[in-house]
Amino acid sequence: MVKKAGSKKMAESEPVVKARHMPWSQTPGMYMAGQAEIDEVDIVARDMERRWGVDRLRLLVGVELREKFDRQRFLFNKAIWHGDLQEVREQCRRMIAAWRALDRKATESGAGSLSPDVWEIGLPDGSVAALVRDNGDARHVVAEGRFVNVYTTDEIGRLIHALPTVMAIKETFKGATVTASRVSIDDPLNAVSAGDFGIDDPLPEFIGL
Repeated sequence: MVKKAGSKKMAESEPVVKARHMPWSQTPGMYMAGQAEIDEVDIVARDMERRWGVDRLRLLVGVELREKFDRQRFLFNKAIWHGDLQEVREQCRRMIAAWRALDRKATESGAGSLSPDVWEIGLPDGSVAALVRDNGDARHVVAEGRFVNVYTTDEIGRLIHALPTVMAIKETFKGATVTASRVSIDDPLNAVSAGDFGIDDPLPEFIGL
């Protein structure tokens, strides 16, 4: 189960031997060791999103620190796709340090954290859904460079009622979830994170930047 941008998820049932592009996962023992490190990054990334909001923290710090953070995300993703177990361990621990550096800087600058009355979810198109109890709590939503749509619990109820197919799946398969990838608006890693090239190498023509 590998997750991206804070990480990259693989299906639990997928055989380890299929991950030929991931040298760190060539045996069950190596896979479990590497995945344990990646899981730790996921825990930190999730906690940061709960505190600061989806894809918001990197926008709360200066350009220099943001660039360092994005470079570390690049190295982290590259290690997941192409690194050996030692590289994965090293880049996972550096990724955690990078998250915490942003957290410290944002805290020191007095940036406001996410209100406990707002729950945020990243959507596949790069936008963010902010869930609130009612219109009164909507005042706590902060966009700050992100495209955010606000939904109240009443609106969520109507949406659920209007999605009989999805609800039928959840009723038929208890514990089923509808998942989506977590991406940032204009995330610089969207086009380059999985490529087998270095951070300072010329970009291949297929990137199209």
